[in-house]
Amino acid sequence: MSFENTAKFAADMDAADPLAPFRERFHFPLDADGQKVLYFTGNSLGLQPKTVRAYVNQELDDWAKYAVEGHLHAKNPWLPYHELLVDDMAEVVGALPIETVVMNSLTVNLHLLLISFYRPSGKRNKIVIEKGAFPSDQYAVRSQLDLHARSSAVWSSAFRRPDASEESHSGDEKPPEGGTPSGASNLIELAPRPGESTLRTDDIVATLRENADEIALVMLGGVNYYTGQAFDFQTITRVGHEIGAVVGFDCAHAAGNLELKLHDWDVDFAAWCSYKYLNAGPGAIAGVFVHERHAERFDLPRFAGWWGHDKETRFLMGDKFVPMRGAEGWQISNPPILQMAALRASLEVFHDAGMTNLRAKSLKLTGFLEFLLKQIDTDRIEIITPADPAHRGCQLSIRVRESDHTLFDRLTENDVVADWREPDVIRVAPAPLYNSFIDVFRFSDILRKILGL
Repeated sequence: MSFENTAKFAADMDAADPLAPFRERFHFPLDADGQKVLYFTGNSLGLQPKTVRAYVNQELDDWAKYAVEGHLHAKNPWLPYHELLVDDMAEVVGALPIETVVMNSLTVNLHLLLISFYRPSGKRNKIVIEKGAFPSDQYAVRSQLDLHARSSAVWSSAFRRPDASEESHSGDEKPPEGGTPSGASNLIELAPRPGESTLRTDDIVATLRENADEIALVMLGGVNYYTGQAFDFQTITRVGHEIGAVVGFDCAHAAGNLELKLHDWDVDFAAWCSYKYLNAGPGAIAGVFVHERHAERFDLPRFAGWWGHDKETRFLMGDKFVPMRGAEGWQISNPPILQMAALRASLEVFHDAGMTNLRAKSLKLTGFLEFLLKQIDTDRIEIITPADPAHRGCQLSIRVRESDHTLFDRLTENDVVADWREPDVIRVAPAPLYNSFIDVFRFSDILRKILGL
């Protein structure tokens, strides 16, 4: 659509926006005059839905009233509480209910899934990841590679306990010659072409095909945290399967942002947090997707826990683990009810709004921001996020030439809440649930004035 660089145009867009009322369902930080700040960091921490307090207070009241009996007699019994979130979460990520569960935190879930789905065998032992992936993803993948390297026969024998017939040792055994075993050689990192900021799908596909016999797992971020690039889930998954690899995604910046179709795209597994676009609060409980074709893959290795055990026999307290079907079988521990209550409040807002509607507004809102930034100064302002709307969510990552962190500080002083990522990127994410077209126009006007343009 065509845009105009006027406050009236922005106001008219807001007046015609069917999702505009959802803005009033969230708490905003206020400036010194009691006005809502320009909040563009839903990609880091989403705003609090106004219903969260009532949802959490309900569980606090039931805890006070029932104590342990709340597991069965609370208004929303705690024992099956996670089931209250399944349908709405499945809607958000484009999954079947059996494929989705809410549990743990993001990196914990990545480790649990990698234990099951990274199964190196012979020369097929490599993992593909973005070179610029979020550090926690890098740490998780590298540590999994190292774990398998350390499980080699050489490592195991180096630390075996001496038999009684063997000469006693002093207890200061050293690692094998060469130091701690590392799996770094089994990591394939995808990097942009020289002079470019984002990855090309054709280059990703080429890398997969060139290493077809060696790749065991492909794990990418659904949306890159730094550049805001959204990857082509469907193509990457299809090619990954064609070469015999398992394909998973970290959807931390995609869940609640893109219109995902994890089931239809045939993704093997995914994990995401819920404190960003999903607005469930700081450190909120996370989510997991496991495709239904793995629902009864009880042969897959997994770290087992009581809450993943068959619910019909769980309280018989047997010592043999019998995993539940589907994603629930990857649960380990009794879930945190207060965190789930906050997420439940937010998911109901998403259900009411609908991801198709949110994505449609996001395209307009982000397109308007891009238009306004180009109106300011295309020589100084560089948008490193892909220009193709299909390859981005609501975040635009910008660089301003001849500027440093001082520019970001000036924005903050003007009640703009964005964020800075080293060495020189400002991330701006107008979330369609609560950001307006006037918000975007005011941001561009403030930026223009700070730059003296």
